[in-house]
Amino acid sequence: MSRVVRRRGRGRPRGPTGLARRASPTQARLLAVRVLERVERSGAFADLALHAALHRSGLRAPDRGFVTDLVYGTLRWRGRLDYLLGFVLDRDWGSLEPRVATLLRVGAYQIALAERVPVSAAVDQSVRCAHALGIERAAGLVNAALRRLAREIGSIPFPPLSTDPVGHLTHALSLPAWIAERWVRQLGAEEAAALAAASNRAAPLTVRVNPQRAEPQRLLEELHSRFPEARPCPYAPLGLRLGPHGRPGEDPAFLDGRFTVQDEASQLVVELLEPRPGEHILDLCAAPGTKTTALAERVGPGGCVVAVDRNRRRLALVGRACQRLGLENVRLQLLDATRPLPALPGAPFDRILVDAPCSGLGTLRRNPDARWRIRPEDPARLAEIQRALLRRALDCLRPGGTLVYSTCTLLSEENEAVVGALRTALQAEGSRPLLPAPRPPWLDRLQEGAEGTTRGEDFLRTWPHRHDMDGFFAARLVLSP
Repeated sequence: MSRVVRRRGRGRPRGPTGLARRASPTQARLLAVRVLERVERSGAFADLALHAALHRSGLRAPDRGFVTDLVYGTLRWRGRLDYLLGFVLDRDWGSLEPRVATLLRVGAYQIALAERVPVSAAVDQSVRCAHALGIERAAGLVNAALRRLAREIGSIPFPPLSTDPVGHLTHALSLPAWIAERWVRQLGAEEAAALAAASNRAAPLTVRVNPQRAEPQRLLEELHSRFPEARPCPYAPLGLRLGPHGRPGEDPAFLDGRFTVQDEASQLVVELLEPRPGEHILDLCAAPGTKTTALAERVGPGGCVVAVDRNRRRLALVGRACQRLGLENVRLQLLDATRPLPALPGAPFDRILVDAPCSGLGTLRRNPDARWRIRPEDPARLAEIQRALLRRALDCLRPGGTLVYSTCTLLSEENEAVVGALRTALQAEGSRPLLPAPRPPWLDRLQEGAEGTTRGEDFLRTWPHRHDMDGFFAARLVLSP
């Protein structure tokens, strides 16, 4: 039976003292609770809320790192923390005020999973936070629950994977039950557990070299002084893995436009499209511009990329990324691509990328809040949007042109089912059919290196637990001449 193991040397919890009731909590812990409260209350995206809060905070680098760990760690392990707290609370979890529940989760995370946080500090600081947040009435509850958790955590059992795989993924590995059910049904218990565990680990820092301004090997040699663990990506030719630590967005080479932060799986989507110098390419869901800029770098000054998005503020991010990278061959178009499109500059296009909005369940390492935001009915709703985007895209593709449809989710109803529905609809209409696309050699190498992936499979699939990349799906489609 799986059990939580209490780490040694963490210290024994103490009761609240007069000092604990009067003194202020550390700013880092209080900031983490407030960010999590905003995510829970208003549905804010955790990365944006955290970035904004840290920007205003004036905290030093170590404290900023601690806030980040508290926010992302609590979100990753919320299901596990709620399960543990359910054993030590003297009331129903659903009866708690949201702010009290958030504070308990942050305290429980420090006791159960955070590194180098003494139990006494986790309890004491949580009590102080209760006073600072104006919920003094809950201070006794917080103190009692966290002290009891510290005493009893080693004896709380989790559902075994062998007999209750969904319960294990839900309570031990912190997935909503509906996601756990789908992953177990799709992959089997053992591999679903491996995927869930990988989704709870921090993602590596990965970047894409801008070939217009840098050469991968020379940039790698320069970055070694600031990122000692940097090395080439195994599959993406312009990708570099920088190691687990650092802030690449503040690096001089980033500011000079010599690289862009981008996961290797995302880079492989562009590789699958195979953009060539001088081509006209449409990026139908462009914001925030990571793939758009990769396309623009590859087609060069003789080519053009038309970047379409329906969100004005997010489309502005594409423009800023192009400016930093020195790209002048991108045209921005504010449009809703699920509706009929006007005549676009450069149409019909040689190649089209439809990087569709999706549930994002392949990126839980980077966006741990997504698992709690996405609802069971969302994949079906998103699939309708995805099918509409594909139909609009085909109207803009030249005969013989190539289209890549991609998502960063692992659910079949948003992936191969969407592509299958498009093929069926075109066949029923008697429209120009989609042809099999040539397979790039690296795709076979990727599949050979991943246990459980079928060689020769028509689609690009990457998995956090198989490839140490984000979970992506992509299909390359060629329109009949």
